[in-house]
Amino acid sequence: MMAVAGMVAAALQTTLLGFRVRIVDPTWLWLAPIGLLAGAIAAWRTLRRWRRARALVPPARVQTVLPGAGASQGLARSGALGLGLCLLLVAAAGPQCGERTEIVKRSGIDLVVALDASTSMLARDVKPSRLERAKVEVSALLDRLHGDRVGLVVFAGEAFVQCPLTTDYSAAKLFLRAVDPAAMPQQGTAIAGALREARRVLEGGGRGGAARAVLLITDGEDNEGEALDAARELGDAGLRVYAVAVGSEEGEPIPLTDAKGNVTGYKKDREGRTVLTRTDVAGLRELTSRGGGKVLSAAGADLGVGGVVDELEKLQKGELESRLAVQYDDRYPYVAWPALALLCAAAALGEGQLRRRSVR
Repeated sequence: MMAVAGMVAAALQTTLLGFRVRIVDPTWLWLAPIGLLAGAIAAWRTLRRWRRARALVPPARVQTVLPGAGASQGLARSGALGLGLCLLLVAAAGPQCGERTEIVKRSGIDLVVALDASTSMLARDVKPSRLERAKVEVSALLDRLHGDRVGLVVFAGEAFVQCPLTTDYSAAKLFLRAVDPAAMPQQGTAIAGALREARRVLEGGGRGGAARAVLLITDGEDNEGEALDAARELGDAGLRVYAVAVGSEEGEPIPLTDAKGNVTGYKKDREGRTVLTRTDVAGLRELTSRGGGKVLSAAGADLGVGGVVDELEKLQKGELESRLAVQYDDRYPYVAWPALALLCAAAALGEGQLRRRSVR
């Protein structure tokens, strides 16, 4: 069923009188006969009313009771209505004609999202959890990017590339959904390793002239102690480091869950005390200042991930690719204007003296 729907929604291309013709959304084209059907029904109802009126008047008195009456004006209105609706639906299909070849250039920046996937990100001071909320907002961020290449680095005790730089945001979302603390080979929060891995991805991207940035999403609890040095290295290399602090500074226990996601307890240390995870906002501020960026503050119920879009707009964009593309000229105005004229005519036309006599 989904495959059929995809075929209907696909653009339709053909050749007509030697010209290349393209229909952007053929679905509306298949609906166009409905307009003609509506006009035919309106015409049938007009003729039916006229015949009923004639049946009520003796033939000898038709010219006296209904002088000059007829169904021609009502039929004209029905025809204009049906044809106007049909042309309007054809215009909605987006007819295009005439093709030309143009060089299309795409520009943007390179962005690597470094996402913390340690067990501390399972804390639920942010609903449904720190990690799940971060994944939702990164997915929303991908929907707002246009032309920018994005990569994904996931880290806990060590960092690795989850998704290389790409403009295929749908693929990036698939890699994002697969992030799970249970799949991390080593627990911890190696922010320095994540920043250096992100730098390696950006410097291997092979696109000069474009700004490069790292978006670090974490609760800020660095277990390695080299994050500040790594941020300075990125800043010196011309890479901007932005950060989003996830969670509260008061502290939150780390839940332990079963296979169904039900909480069975909370993580404890060797002495049996409940472990609390606290967000280190101050540490992230110092880190981003050395990386030439900033900590993105929350906006309402959001963590602040979307705020990076405004920051990226301030950076220099580089050329992503140049390619030849076939462009078509829109021709829907040639159909839409006659459709509008016919619909206006249908609204202005009445049913002549027949309607006025019957109202009286």
